[in-house]
Amino acid sequence: MSTILLTYRRTRRLSMRIAQNGDVHVSAPLGLPRADVERFIARHADWIAEARRKTADNRQRRDAFYAGLPLTTREQRTEATSRLKALVEPMLQHHSHIMGVAPNAVCYKPKISRWGVCNVKNRTISFSLYLLLLPDWCIEHVVVHELCHLLEPAHNARFYAFMDRYYPRWREARLYTRRLQKTQS
Repeated sequence: MSTILLTYRRTRRLSMRIAQNGDVHVSAPLGLPRADVERFIARHADWIAEARRKTADNRQRRDAFYAGLPLTTREQRTEATSRLKALVEPMLQHHSHIMGVAPNAVCYKPKISRWGVCNVKNRTISFSLYLLLLPDWCIEHVVVHELCHLLEPAHNARFYAFMDRYYPRWREARLYTRRLQKTQS
């Protein structure tokens, strides 16, 4: 059962959003009477119902997408790691040579929140096993993206200049990956 969570804060107006679990998060200005907040919520009941439905649909599509690669057993994770290493290692070698950077270590984990993570301090890169759900050219985009973080930690103009230089299709790959996640059911 989803709930409504009310937070009073320094803001000028009432606002609300729907969390992934369907809860409604309402932010209200300090001192606003609770009755005003309740009227605001009641006036937006249709919007809340529609937003909850959309959130649930998106969550269902996302779950279905990731279910395309079951990783519940040790054997499944071991096999997926082996397959992903076979794809990623040659890409890492190729792009590391061209870019003049190399990670100290690479690991593979069943992460849903991110495709890859670069720890700049210890120069390690972690890749999601779920990359196997993507086409090779999108995997390559993630590899180059994480290597670029070894050249520039932040997502700033310099970072994107490196992306343009070393993987010009990065925008297309990012867009394709986002659409793929949203359209699978």
